[in-house]
Amino acid sequence: MIAAKPNSLVARLSAPPIPSVVAWSREYKGEKGPLIDLSQAVPGYPAHPEMLRLLAEAAGQQAMTGYGPIEGEPLLRKAYAAHLAELYGADLSAGNIHITAGCNQAFMCTAIALAGAGDTVALTNPFYFNYDTTLSMLGIGRRLVDCDPAGGFLPDPRSAEAALASGAKMLAVVTPNNPTGAVYPPSLLHELFVLCRKYGAWLILDETYRDFLGEDDGRPHSLLSEPGWEDTLILLYSFSKSFCIPGHRLGAITAGPKLIAEIAKVMDNMQICAPRSAQVAVASAIPALADWRAGNRLEIARRADALRLVFSGLPNWEIGAIGAYFAFVRHPHADKSSSEVAEKLAKDSGIVCLPGAYFGENQERYLRLAFANADVASIGLLSERLR
Repeated sequence: MIAAKPNSLVARLSAPPIPSVVAWSREYKGEKGPLIDLSQAVPGYPAHPEMLRLLAEAAGQQAMTGYGPIEGEPLLRKAYAAHLAELYGADLSAGNIHITAGCNQAFMCTAIALAGAGDTVALTNPFYFNYDTTLSMLGIGRRLVDCDPAGGFLPDPRSAEAALASGAKMLAVVTPNNPTGAVYPPSLLHELFVLCRKYGAWLILDETYRDFLGEDDGRPHSLLSEPGWEDTLILLYSFSKSFCIPGHRLGAITAGPKLIAEIAKVMDNMQICAPRSAQVAVASAIPALADWRAGNRLEIARRADALRLVFSGLPNWEIGAIGAYFAFVRHPHADKSSSEVAEKLAKDSGIVCLPGAYFGENQERYLRLAFANADVASIGLLSERLR
């Protein structure tokens, strides 16, 4: 008898990283105080009561039990397009928006619509690990773009051009970045856009953490004002962080109408439509909770400042980059892998974070701290535990 086997493209992947790291923390005995979980990018505060009311109201409607439009509820597509149009000073409509069940699905739908097995996609190094595993299980190759630690982990345009010149069909970047927290300047994003246009490639810009940019950062970019941007640019977004509803799985794609139609073909085979009640609720919450979301941005900034203060007093540690939800931190243990360091921190010190090696090549000296998941007081406890 010959044993049946799973898809080798999936079987070769490691187990999901977050549960693996959280498992280490179960061996922590509590000697140094409460567990400090900096592993997952989730908001460390609850959803607004009005958000919960809107969700409950929408979920109780009989109409929400049926299938909805593949591209998303018209209410949310229109509301989100209006929000982006105001943010970027651009001409956008509901036809530019496709709603998905989270940003991971947004990327998968986009990747399938743009590339096939045997093609190559360019990712920054370090990269968001779910992007890498998505491409791997689809049989799509990757080409890494260098991000210099000395330059705050910003992607090197020369390395990006080399990847595009070699035939990469798209370049996927995240800003503010996961895992590093680096915020890519508008000028750099424009340079990457121009390079993608030069080589006939797509620029995938994941803006999941856009709402947590600092007050003084200004408009993230002006790419939606570029003539013919629809032939080069695709924006991805997640409603999870800003509205504190990651369990409701809601994301968005912004692209030209022709590409939206291609992505709808993928979505129809993947899920048919994103969760409907959450879409209706968020359509109302976008304008209604604007002030609350602005307050949360300030709270996350306070947490970032608290983390900077902690590491300013730790001479053997160094923040390589920090912003929005994350800090990419260089640890002092040159003789140990990032997994060894992270595991020891979880088991002995009650600090749960992710090894840098999970995010790419040559990242063993780094750890990712998702500081948005901890309040200022908890972050302050790191100072003693990391000595």
